[in-house]
Amino acid sequence: MEDGVLKEGFLVKRGHIVHNWKARWFILRQNTLLYYKLEGGRKVTPPKGRILLDGCTITCPCLEYENRPLLIKLKTRTSTEYFLEACSREERDAWAFEITGAIHAGQPGKVQQLHILKNSFKLPPHISLHRIVDKMHDSSSGIRPSPNMEQGSTYKKTFIGSSLVDWLISNSFSANRLEAVTLASMLMEENFLRPVGVRSMGAIRSGDLAEQFLDDSTALYTFAESYKKKISSKEEISLSTVELSGTVVKQGYLAKQGHKRKNWKVRRFVLRKDPAFLHYYDPSKEENRPVGVKGNVQGNLFKVITKDDTHYYIQASSKAERAEWIEAIKKLT
Repeated sequence: MEDGVLKEGFLVKRGHIVHNWKARWFILRQNTLLYYKLEGGRKVTPPKGRILLDGCTITCPCLEYENRPLLIKLKTRTSTEYFLEACSREERDAWAFEITGAIHAGQPGKVQQLHILKNSFKLPPHISLHRIVDKMHDSSSGIRPSPNMEQGSTYKKTFIGSSLVDWLISNSFSANRLEAVTLASMLMEENFLRPVGVRSMGAIRSGDLAEQFLDDSTALYTFAESYKKKISSKEEISLSTVELSGTVVKQGYLAKQGHKRKNWKVRRFVLRKDPAFLHYYDPSKEENRPVGVKGNVQGNLFKVITKDDTHYYIQASSKAERAEWIEAIKKLT
């Protein structure tokens, strides 16, 4: 990294006037977050814009967009709002940690609290959130939503926070109530669950990630609508049941060259194993495209060749990132 750069990489930014989503290259410095357009897989100087961090407030996780659960929201001193989407929960939290540290650079106590928080909220590697939610929907042993009342209002198809904590412990997903609350907070962060009513909605504004889910008989939750969407076409059913069933090994934003126009666009790549597939997604849309895996190196590029001899040229943001992707792919070929 250049001198003075705290963190850099791809994020997807919401436009100010037209609320579309575009990938930008972000560079975090002590007082400023710069963002750049990309051409040919490289950032274009001068920067497209800058966010002054003095007096800025940060919201993470930001739950304002149901289909984009990996958001960070920044609000400047002049009340301008920026919505930034990361490629994974880990990457989002890393950005939020560094940005919050830059905002509070002159307050050592705040920075120390951030370091403690950074190491206190991690998903154990053996736990799959998708498997937990699938079991929660099981008709015989899962969570059964029902009507619940809060402050005179009735909410249909909800469940209380303490019931989910009990369920996570009884199904051996957590060893104690503290672990279960942390795990439930992750399920909410990843947009599998959403808060309902005054009590649970108020908790998500807490500064402590581990306290955003309430182990409480008065806090209500429900399944997020995005999880309940049904798959319609035969092709999507095939993708969902076979290719997308593998364990995620690595994911991140990479620049990919188009097959026809040969232009470069940023895509979110997800590498899975058992079965092994490399999928990429348009971060501004919802899209699945399977890719076979065989690697070959050229500069900061690497080439993926499918069984039907289709060639994909992909560019990482650094030599180290390229090496990590190639090593991860080679293990599955």
